[in-house]
Parts: sequence; structure tokens; C-alpha cells
Amino acid sequence: MNSKARYWAVLPAAGGGTRMGAARPKQYLPLRGRSLIEWSLAPFLESEWVDGIVVVLARNDSEFQRLPIARHPKIVTTTGGAARAESVLAGLEMVAQRAAAFDEVYALVHDAARPCVAWNDIEKLCDEAADEQGGLLALPVSDTLKKAEKGKVAGTVDRESVWRAQTPQLFRLDLLVRALRDCEERSLAVTDEASAMERAGYKPRLVRGRESNIKVTYPEDLPLAEFWLSQQESSP
Repeated sequence: MNSKARYWAVLPAAGGGTRMGAARPKQYLPLRGRSLIEWSLAPFLESEWVDGIVVVLARNDSEFQRLPIARHPKIVTTTGGAARAESVLAGLEMVAQRAAAFDEVYALVHDAARPCVAWNDIEKLCDEAADEQGGLLALPVSDTLKKAEKGKVAGTVDRESVWRAQTPQLFRLDLLVRALRDCEERSLAVTDEASAMERAGYKPRLVRGRESNIKVTYPEDLPLAEFWLSQQESSP
């Protein structure tokens, strides 16, 4: 980890989570006595070296301020956009305002719907990727991958060079802001922060994560997240 740098976390939480089929945004669904987003925030709140956290909310969000953590001194909120990239950029701009006095600032962008990330994996990411290229937690693919065309197999993908991207993703604040703005100006699709950095010519480092760092997307993911959290709580 770069001891001279400052670190901020950004959690985009402006999406509706329509694939969950729930009446409320998925980040507020209950999970082991807390809301899902509270689990996702917990490692960053407990860290001494994360200066602050920006939670990016939907314009009509009325639930976050009801949570006990909303009053935590590390947390600030801002309003996001229709797309993830817009929300992340809004969060990064807030970080830039709050950390303007520091020369080297890194942003840890983490999905609000990833409640099971292990703190030592976050530390490993910072140890291995706090440089100009940045990096992300990821896992090599173990399944056989198929290309599809109209519901039929159109080919097999070589899985040897394929990884599944996770979060957090760690990048130097100024470089990530520049990369996201460039993609916005050129109307380029951005599915994660690493893809914006790739388009800017960088080669983010892949830092191996864990299967437990799941993203809650479908209803069946909630019991799986509960299982992984219970495993973490019972680990020595």
C-alpha cells in the first residue's frame, strides 16, 4: 500500500435493482439484521486508512437517511445519474472536492450490492495496485464459456485468458475522472471503471479475489450472501 496516498471509497447506489423483482431498491433489502448496503459499507467504515466514503444515491432516494450509518462521520452522499458511469463520476467529483488538499488520492469504487467482500482482499488490492495502472479484484473463469447466436452455440471461448471482474476497483482519482469523462464525451459504453481505464490506454492489474465476493442481482443471491456472511462471522 502506498503510505503517502489518501484513499476514499465510492459506492454507487442509484440503481433500482429491477432484476430482484422487489418493491424497493435491492441495496435496502434486509440481510442478517442489516440492510445489504450496510454490509457493503462496513469494511470501509472500519478501516483507519480510508479517509471517507461517498454514497451515490438516486434523486428520489428516501431510505438511506433512515439508516443508522447515514450519520457516520466518514459518510457523505451525493446524487447519481441514470447510468452507473454517471453515478461513479458524481461520486469521484465529490471526493475531489473533499480531498483537494492532497496530491495523490485513490478511489476504491465498490458495488453497493456486494456485501461479502473480505477486508484483507481490499488491503491486498491496495498493496498490489496502488500505481498509475490501478487494478481490480477479479477471478479467473473456471467454467467453459460459449458464444451464443439466436439461442444456439456459435463457438467456444478460450477461458485461459478470461477473468470475472469484481469490486472494489482501485484507481488514481485524477486518472479515473479523466477516463470516465472521455468515455462520456465520446458516448462510449462503460460497464465498470476498469473498462474506462482500458479505453484510456491503461492496463489495470488483476488481483485475485474470492468466490464469496458475490454481487446480489437475483432473488436467489440473497440466501447465498447470507451463507457467505455466516461463514465469515464463524471464521477465526
